[in-house]
Amino acid sequence: MARLSVELRRFFFEEPPPQVTLNQILALSGERVFGFLFVILSLPSALPIPAPGYSVPFGILIFVLAVQLIAGAKTPWLPSRLANRSLELKQVQGVLNAGIPWLQRIEAISHPRLSYFCTSAAGRVIIGIAIALMAISMMIPIPGTNTLPAIGIFVTGFGLLEDDGAISLGGLVLCVMGAILSTSIIVALFVGGSSLLDLLKSWVKGG
Repeated sequence: MARLSVELRRFFFEEPPPQVTLNQILALSGERVFGFLFVILSLPSALPIPAPGYSVPFGILIFVLAVQLIAGAKTPWLPSRLANRSLELKQVQGVLNAGIPWLQRIEAISHPRLSYFCTSAAGRVIIGIAIALMAISMMIPIPGTNTLPAIGIFVTGFGLLEDDGAISLGGLVLCVMGAILSTSIIVALFVGGSSLLDLLKSWVKGG
């Protein structure tokens, strides 16, 4: 199959449909369906651009998909209401314009390796648990709790998409970092003190 960046550019820019739904995006995925959906659904929240309205519904979908991955499903099930929800084409194109260059950078270094981690039941359970936890963080309506977790999902999902266990392992490291950051923000908000994000900002300003 063609690279994901090529298929996305063809579908959304060269032959754009009048309206876009998740079911149409799903039709692009072929056999790479879980990794494909994790990449696509996490992309808006992973980019440093405004993408209002995506984190919560896409976080819910990512969580549902992650649970299915943990359960050993080969093909995903999506709630019809969300799968048939129309997406604004111009907004999707804006996200892809920013995201495709990053996608191409990862594609340039990606190839099947350590594939057992992406294809074995144990590996997919580990990936599913990490992504489910990051999806929960994406759904928290607190600034700072969704970008890094979304990046972790994006990278982990891309490794799953390409059967590249090395990239998925790198994504899991980002998921751990996202969990630490989100936890520190929540603790600082409800208990008091500085979050890890506040400390990093202070360190950058001080430097």
